Amino acid sequence: MLKTFKKGGVHPPDNKISRNAAIETFPIPEIAYIYLNQHLGAPAKAVVQKGDKVKVGDLIAEASSFMSANIHSSVSGTVDKVDEWIDASGYKVPTVIIKVEGDEWNESIDRSPELISEIKLDKQQIVAKMKEMGIVGLGGAAFPTHVKYAIPEGKTAEYLIINGVECEPYLTADYRLMMEHSDEIIVGIQIQMKALGTNQAFIGIENNKPDAIELLTEKASHVEGITVVPLKMKYPQGAEKQLIKAITGREVPSGRLPIDVGCVVDNVGTSYATYYAVQKNQPLFERIVTVTGYPVRKPSNFLVRTGTPISKLLEAVNPDYDNCGKVISGGPMMGKALVSLDVAVTKGTSGVLMMTKGESQRHEEQNCIRCGKCLEACPMGLEPYLIASYSKLQNWDKVEEAHVMDCIECGSCQFTCPSFRPLVDYIRVGKRTVGQIIRSRNIKK
Repeated sequence: MLKTFKKGGVHPPDNKISRNAAIETFPIPEIAYIYLNQHLGAPAKAVVQKGDKVKVGDLIAEASSFMSANIHSSVSGTVDKVDEWIDASGYKVPTVIIKVEGDEWNESIDRSPELISEIKLDKQQIVAKMKEMGIVGLGGAAFPTHVKYAIPEGKTAEYLIINGVECEPYLTADYRLMMEHSDEIIVGIQIQMKALGTNQAFIGIENNKPDAIELLTEKASHVEGITVVPLKMKYPQGAEKQLIKAITGREVPSGRLPIDVGCVVDNVGTSYATYYAVQKNQPLFERIVTVTGYPVRKPSNFLVRTGTPISKLLEAVNPDYDNCGKVISGGPMMGKALVSLDVAVTKGTSGVLMMTKGESQRHEEQNCIRCGKCLEACPMGLEPYLIASYSKLQNWDKVEEAHVMDCIECGSCQFTCPSFRPLVDYIRVGKRTVGQIIRSRNIKK
C-alpha cells in the first residue's frame, strides 16, 4: 500500500505537461541580475563593486550572518553596478548587475563529465564546503543548507529524507533531474548522509512518476542505506512535515523542527547541487527551471544561470500572450504572481508558469457558509476560516491563539473553498504580523 500523510490534503490536477521535455541548457543572458537575498535569512553582503571583472563561480557576495548564504557569479564579465532590481516580491532588492563577456569559469571548478563517486571530505569539511559553495534548499524555501546540517548538541539525525515528490501542479524540474542525473543525485545523497552521520536515507517519490521510482530504486539498490519510498499522489505530499509523517510515521510537534524527531529533509535538487559542490568544487549558480502552462506552446525544462531575466525564458517557449492572464514564479498553489517579467531567476526558482485567463481569474468573494471544507483540507489540522477571519479583523491575539505560525501556506484551504474566500492572503498577512509580534516580544525578554 502506498504511503501518505493522513491529515488533510487535496488532489488538484497535476498538469505535468512538460514531463517529457528533456533538460536543455539555456543561453547565457547578456546582463545578469543577481540578487543578494535569494535565500532564507539575512541578505549576503557584496564583495565586488562597479568595474570589477568576474568569472563564472567567483564569489560576489558573502554570507552576512549564520543564517545567510554566499552568492557566486553565474556569468563572466564586468560588474556594471551594485544597485537594486525588482524581484518576485514586487520590491526592489540589493542586486549585483553584471554585463556578460564570454563564458570564462573559475579555474578551480572541475568541468569534466566524469562521475566522481569517492567521497574524500569528512563531515565537517562537507558542511564547510556547503557553506562555501552557497548551497541552499532547492525545494522552494532556499534555506541555507549548512545551517540545516549544523545539528544542535543533544540532537541526532537518524534519517535523511530526500524529497522527490514535486507535488506542486505543472512543475517537472525535479522529475527531469531524477530521470537525467540519477547518478549524481545518489552520490549527493551519500555525501549528505556522511555529513549527518546517518546510515539511513529515504527518497520519497509520488506514484505519478513510476519511471523515476523504477530508475532511482535500481540505482539505490547498489548503495547501502538508501531506500526509495513510493508515495500516494496527494498535495502537499512534498511539504516537510507531511513527508516525514508519510515515510517515518513520526509527527513534528507544533513549533518544532524535523531534527526534533530525528529527521533532516532535503530536495533532490539540493542533493544534485551538493554533489557538484563537494566533488566538482562548483558553487550553486544554476538550476533546472520548468517553463510551462497552457499558453506555452513549447513547455520546457531548462538549466538556467541565476540572474537570467524571466522574460528571456518566456521568449524561448513561444508563448501565447493573448491567452495569458498571469505569470507565476513557482507553481499555482504556492507560487507568486509576477508584477514584472524583468524579475530574474534565483536559486529558489523552480518554475515559471503561464496561466490562462480562465485559470487566473479570481471569483468574487462570498460569505463563509461554514461548510468545513477548509478544515478537512488543512494538512496541519488548523481552522483556516477562523484564522482568516481574525486576520481580516486585525485581531492578532486571536490569530496567534489559532496557531497561525503552524500554517505552511500550501493553499489547500483556498483550493477547496466554495465561497472563493482568499484565505491564504488573509492568513499570510496574519502570519507575517504575528511573527513580527513574537520576535519583538522575544527581544524584550
